[in-house]
Amino acid sequence: MDAVPSDPALALAAPGRLRRRTPLRFRRVLPGGRAFDVMGDRPFGGRLRAVRRLLVAGLWTLLCMPVQAVLLLLPGRGKILFARLYWRGVCFVIGMRLRVVGERTAAPRTLYLSNHSSWLDIAVLGGSIEAAFVSKAEIGQWPLIGLVARLGRTVFVSRSRRRTGDEAREMSERLAAGDSLILFPEGTSSDGTRVLPFRSSFLAIAEKAAVIRPVSVVFDRLGGLPACRRDRPLFAWYGNMEIAPHVWRLVRHAGLRATVVLHEPLPPGAIPNRKALAAVTEAVVAEGAATLRQNREPRPLRPERP
Repeated sequence: MDAVPSDPALALAAPGRLRRRTPLRFRRVLPGGRAFDVMGDRPFGGRLRAVRRLLVAGLWTLLCMPVQAVLLLLPGRGKILFARLYWRGVCFVIGMRLRVVGERTAAPRTLYLSNHSSWLDIAVLGGSIEAAFVSKAEIGQWPLIGLVARLGRTVFVSRSRRRTGDEAREMSERLAAGDSLILFPEGTSSDGTRVLPFRSSFLAIAEKAAVIRPVSVVFDRLGGLPACRRDRPLFAWYGNMEIAPHVWRLVRHAGLRATVVLHEPLPPGAIPNRKALAAVTEAVVAEGAATLRQNREPRPLRPERP
């Protein structure tokens, strides 16, 4: 009688013959990646792609900065159109496709109210809408990024009460001059799985706008396939995350897409006060974002007046 093998890794392959079974190996999934992510089979894990994208993005930025600096000194819409071209170029270089749903043509002095989950929102919205951003003052102090923001005519706001009046005056003057602005009423970035409550204090400038337009932004494709909940950390940048590792991890991936839904415009006088305006626009933006996260076909929504 044959002896029973003591090694549990041995199994009978045929009568009288023994074969060692290959142990199962489970691949570690990258944060924000999919199970069986093809990146794991590549010797460099997308690093060459990331290096190429970052180098080209840096070169594109260096080429565009002096052009925009000159356009800022000239009258006309050239500086607005070129800023949009720059951001579209950034999205193209990092492999981010843009899909815009809704009427792009907007009247001057439009105030766009959008959800916010990542630094990517700047590139995506900047490449989709002809408008300047309202951003926290800290960004203006960041190396290179702060300079790009200033060349893009960003309005910086601080948490200091002493400067609140000056900042509100600057936004009013920009709207009065015919500029459109993009504002993130959540006041911070989310984890990408929900829309945070809109802060009514951020909407004091709304009465100066000719039109208010809610906007929903969701990153809905990864590897060319619909993004799911576990993919959100790849796109979302929030809390105490450091930006450099986040950028590096993102640009290693292919098949990225962001969808921007431009909802129906709303006249400021249609809403009685800032709290009501915050509630109405938040509901529209949240519903639009939820539709995109569920990979359903989006459509522009009409804000319900109270």
